[in-house]
Amino acid sequence: MLDFQAVKDDKITFPELVADLTRDDLRNLTNEMVDTMLNLIADCTDADVTFQPVDPDAHDSFAEDEADVNLAWNLGHLVVHVTASAEESAALAAEMARGVAPHGRSRYEVPWQTVTTIKQCRDRLAESRRMRLASLDVWPAEPHLEIPYHVRYLDTDVNAMGRFVLGLRHDFNHLDQIANVISQAREARS
Repeated sequence: MLDFQAVKDDKITFPELVADLTRDDLRNLTNEMVDTMLNLIADCTDADVTFQPVDPDAHDSFAEDEADVNLAWNLGHLVVHVTASAEESAALAAEMARGVAPHGRSRYEVPWQTVTTIKQCRDRLAESRRMRLASLDVWPAEPHLEIPYHVRYLDTDVNAMGRFVLGLRHDFNHLDQIANVISQAREARS
């Protein structure tokens, strides 16, 4: 796994982190990340998916429903959220690699309320893996790595490699949250 913590700790910049990556690296990192999430949920039950955790820091300024702004995310919600973000990064990275300048969002998130079983979570992760890996197959042999995308929250520009890795970074940033929700659900079960 990439050392995203080193970027958070300002030991390395994000562009430096992704500078020497190849498409094969992106494939391997994608498989590693999805496997990590599948391992986290390996022993979960359907009840864990819809368990309502406690999260005093919950705040989603992008929530479509005002009632959901401060709602703590359950496991199903987290799975659809991370997969949507990583798929968006993969799709936009493929466009950049093909020479298309960044132009906006390309995001679809499965409605979290519809994900109520652990099988749905596993299937969503498997589908996301397939989609992310497939996006790498549309990159040309010589990708356009000179096209920049400005990442405001990192205050830096990244190329197609970096744009793809932003999705993996987003996954990474939610791993502790996923583990915490699972821990709370298991404790509630016992």
